[in-house]
Amino acid sequence: MSDDWDAKVVIGQKRQVAKVTKKDSDLNGMTCAARRTGAVVATDKKVSGGANKAHQGTDHQRIAKLDRENEVAPPSKIAPSVGKAMQTARLELKLTQKDVAQKVNEKPSVIQDYESSKAIPNAQILGKLERVLGVKLRGSDIGKKLDGPKKTT
Repeated sequence: MSDDWDAKVVIGQKRQVAKVTKKDSDLNGMTCAARRTGAVVATDKKVSGGANKAHQGTDHQRIAKLDRENEVAPPSKIAPSVGKAMQTARLELKLTQKDVAQKVNEKPSVIQDYESSKAIPNAQILGKLERVLGVKLRGSDIGKKLDGPKKTT
C-alpha cells in the first residue's frame, strides 16, 4: 500500500514558495547560500525587461516595410473631360448644380465633385447624369449629345 496514511498534515502553516528577487544584492546573497547547501541555482535574465514591447524599433521598421510593399494605388478620379462636358451641358440647359442634383436625387456637393474631377466615378450616378443632361459621359465619345430613346417597331 502507499505511505499516504503516514503523511503528516500541518494545519495553519504557510506553504513554502520559491522567492523571486528583484535586486542583484538579494540574488547574490541567496545564490551563495543555496550553493553552499548544494542546491541547483538557475538565473534567467529578461531580454526586454521594462521595455514596451509594442514600440521596439525592429518591429516598427518591419511593419513600415510591409506597409510600403503592400501599397495600394488610390482609386482613380473622374477624367477632367467628363467634368467639362457636364458643366457645358448643364449651362446649355440653364440649370444650376442644385437643380441637376435634385433631378438625379443626389447632393449638390456630389455634382460639384464630378464637375471639378474630384469624385470617384460611379456608373449609376453617371448614368443618371447622362439622362438628365442629355450628354454622353462614359466611353470614348464623351461630351457627344445623346440620341433620343430607341424606338421599337
